[in-house]
Amino acid sequence: MTSVVTEERIRVRYGETDQMGHAYYANYLYWFEQARGAWCRARGWTYKQMEEKGYKIPCVEAHTEYKGEVQYDDLIIVKVWVSELRRASIRFDYEIINTTAGKVTTTGYTWHVLIGSARKAVTMPQEIREWLTRDPADFETVA
Repeated sequence: MTSVVTEERIRVRYGETDQMGHAYYANYLYWFEQARGAWCRARGWTYKQMEEKGYKIPCVEAHTEYKGEVQYDDLIIVKVWVSELRRASIRFDYEIINTTAGKVTTTGYTWHVLIGSARKAVTMPQEIREWLTRDPADFETVA
């Protein structure tokens, strides 16, 4: 499954870099999360709305491959899309492009499991599956 890609533009802040002037490796996961939030909003819903329905999608696996540098004040674009949707889980894939350097600097993915109020994996209800497979062209982005 490949869904429509959503892009999130991020300016790297000074506090996101390490003593060597490079983006600290753990911040990439924050940028992945920010892009996932934008992905949801582009489809007309938010994590908060999902939680109000009694569901959450915690991350159970994360993989990041660093291919180049990202430094303070660089403008990056985080591309995110769903590459796999299973009975109770979803995989998001990511690509970070450093527009300052003009190249892909990072790729990765995260796996998320849909859980209910008992904090156990649950089969994805049709409504949630529809949210996850919406075409963003059909919806106004949620602010």
